[in-house]
Amino acid sequence: MPPDTLDDVLKGLLVDYAGVLTDPDAHLLYDYLHDARARGTRTALVSNAPGAAPGAKAALGEYFDALVFSGEAGVAKPAREIYLVAAERLGLAAPSCVFVDDAERNVRGAVEAGMVGVHHVGVPKTLAELAVLFS
Repeated sequence: MPPDTLDDVLKGLLVDYAGVLTDPDAHLLYDYLHDARARGTRTALVSNAPGAAPGAKAALGEYFDALVFSGEAGVAKPAREIYLVAAERLGLAAPSCVFVDDAERNVRGAVEAGMVGVHHVGVPKTLAELAVLFS
């Protein structure tokens, strides 16, 4: 039987850091991530950074089930492998994940890996798209 809504298939939310979680209104995205996890959505940070300091990793742990840094994973966005690594760390298949990034080429990379892509141009628009996808 096919799923009734996208929420029946979308179980993971992957988010870029720079440009998305550094947006002036990012506190609203952090609130969304916190609430999404409480509803059972698995979350991951996917960044092209080399890694994060231990203190930063601990702070991000409140919002993310997995942290994927290209410097640690050995592959960078927009290569499809980094998205697949993130989905695997969440215990999910790529088609059950949504990826949010401010760089269109990175969103295209996630879509090519089988994910739903959201191009972040501002917090209100991103939250509106996520509300539809995870409703």
